[in-house]
Amino acid sequence: MTEQGTFRVEVMKGYLSRHTNLVTFIVLVIALALLTDGASLSIDSLRNLAVAESVRAFAALGVGMIIITRGIDLSVGAVVCLVASVTASFAQNPDYRAAIYPGVEFPLWLPIVAGIATGAAFGLFNGLLVACAKLPPFIATLGSMSVAFGCQLIYTRANVVGSLKESFKIIGQGTLGPIPNLPLFVAVAALIVWFILRHTRQGTNMYAIGGNPVAARVSGINVTKELILVYLYGGILYGIAGVLLASRLGLSNALTGRGMELDAIAAVTIGGVSQSGGIGTMSGMLLGVLTLGIINYGMTYLGVDSYFQLLIKGFIIIGAVYFDMKKYAKRV
Repeated sequence: MTEQGTFRVEVMKGYLSRHTNLVTFIVLVIALALLTDGASLSIDSLRNLAVAESVRAFAALGVGMIIITRGIDLSVGAVVCLVASVTASFAQNPDYRAAIYPGVEFPLWLPIVAGIATGAAFGLFNGLLVACAKLPPFIATLGSMSVAFGCQLIYTRANVVGSLKESFKIIGQGTLGPIPNLPLFVAVAALIVWFILRHTRQGTNMYAIGGNPVAARVSGINVTKELILVYLYGGILYGIAGVLLASRLGLSNALTGRGMELDAIAAVTIGGVSQSGGIGTMSGMLLGVLTLGIINYGMTYLGVDSYFQLLIKGFIIIGAVYFDMKKYAKRV
């Protein structure tokens, strides 16, 4: 091989190494298109995929920022579940006999504010446990996961919270012209996260803390404050996810949002957010969500049993973290 040919090969290897998540997504899209005779690339299929993954995208954006700071959040699914139930309870029809607040009609803004505030409260709680109490993020969020599930069961008495008002359901089920509302909400949130990560001092601080928290503290960064804020931001995003999930489903129960933490962590890891901290982008997070969505769509289309889908997702998480560790081994 000539010197020029060798150079081109090295350039190609470098590009593939830097954009593994994009290459993986393209390969999966092509494979699924071949399996479905192109049906997966129809406008309706793409719209359905975008809607189905929208709530998960909010969770992934939140947990992705946390992982960039070398943290983790296992309470995602539980917080989304609690938020969805709190939100739904304030959006029920007042004449529904099994309503949590029967005979009371709340304004439309109240379930939205209550849901986001609930998510923010748990995010702040996690941040205080990690940054002030110095608990390991794994233990802190594992404990808050249990707290959130307990609160949900106590608040709803383990009942389904249904019969939501149409004016509330239209938020998650409506469209703006031909475009569903949910992907539009994701686009706005993604732009805000991108701006924070790339164009603010706080975003720079997040990467610095994830790269080396000791060096970040020595350089004058208020690590405690930044960690509290990043978990708070995550909680706000989980709150929005719970509100939109309740609106889209038109109800909430103890299973709503269950397992979302696994999907969110798997998605951002596939999208190039390093578990070692300090590395990750907003576009990578969303690409990871879409990649996982393609995998779910493909397994469903092929008739893979839901139990086996969980098994496959588990191996995907293990594999993604393994290759992430190998890729950034020199940094550890």
